[in-house]
Amino acid sequence: MGFKCGIVGLPNVGKSTLFNAITASEQAAAANYPFCTIEPNTGTVPVPDTRIDALAKLVNPARVVPATIQFDDIAGLVAGASQGEGLGNKFLAHIRDVDAIAHVVRCFEDPDVIHINNSVDPERDIRVVQTELALKDLGTVEARLDKAEKLARSGDKDEKLRVEILLRLKAVLNEAKPAKLVQVEPHQEHIVRELCLLTRKPVLYVANVSENELPVGNRHSDTAKRISAEENAECVVISARIEAEIARLPESERRDFLDGLGLNESGLDRLIHAGYRLLGLRTFFTAGPKEVRAWTISAGDTAPVAAGKIHTDFEKGFIRAETIAYKDYIACGGEQATKDKGKLRTEGKEYVVKDGDVMHFRFNV
Repeated sequence: MGFKCGIVGLPNVGKSTLFNAITASEQAAAANYPFCTIEPNTGTVPVPDTRIDALAKLVNPARVVPATIQFDDIAGLVAGASQGEGLGNKFLAHIRDVDAIAHVVRCFEDPDVIHINNSVDPERDIRVVQTELALKDLGTVEARLDKAEKLARSGDKDEKLRVEILLRLKAVLNEAKPAKLVQVEPHQEHIVRELCLLTRKPVLYVANVSENELPVGNRHSDTAKRISAEENAECVVISARIEAEIARLPESERRDFLDGLGLNESGLDRLIHAGYRLLGLRTFFTAGPKEVRAWTISAGDTAPVAAGKIHTDFEKGFIRAETIAYKDYIACGGEQATKDKGKLRTEGKEYVVKDGDVMHFRFNV
């Protein structure tokens, strides 16, 4: 799997419409009223990557397995959710399990679609969601702080350090700011990580505009882009309704449809690629007669770590990695031709895997 992404936002911003589109299903009820999504709906979609198709054409494997992304459609937040308003903590807890948050922001005007605050204001809406997530985190931090302070009074040095970090987190969250603003030393990271704070998660803003406002967007999506830039986040401008139309089209017709809109790729593709950038993810491939498969790793991962994505035994018993750059694999016309031209490399434990590497691992059982 590439990563898990939770789709959040206020009610009626287009979350469920987007979810239905990107999973080409009707798993989420896209009804025009708040709280129609009560349980998180989950859909898994392949990561768009033309490289795996090119490899498959050369190898002609029994099967092709792309990387996948799991999307969780989480019910709409409202002001006061952290205190139980709307569906309250029931769905806030679901966000804890995802790697990144896709925050869908309403950037379209439509009198037929109710806005919970009766007007379109992306900055206000973004702050409402941010505040609720921060307040939820504040409750988590305060509960842990109470316990840590008691242990620190008994002389526990580790708990004294925990108290110091928790107080810093509390001060930031009290101002409705994200916990990610609190920087800690690498050896202290576990103290923050164990809290599973919502506002530490990377955020990808999804500015949902009307069909006729693609690909440029509008003043509302410009606001979302500005906030995204200020937070060093990512922002993708889409139309959930257009994505729904794309999902209904045969694959052979989608390219012409996108061209007609002036788009190089669908909103889903741009959303996934933005998520990969946000999380610093990379892809390597394995290719053979049984299968061609894409695997997702983090930037900076070494060859043994990549091997461990396939099986933990591969990492434990790692000997070496036979590696071919994707461009060389394609240019030479396959693995054997690449070997014949001296383009196959043998890499050891310190090798940092590059995006697109085609790899075969040698290991001891």
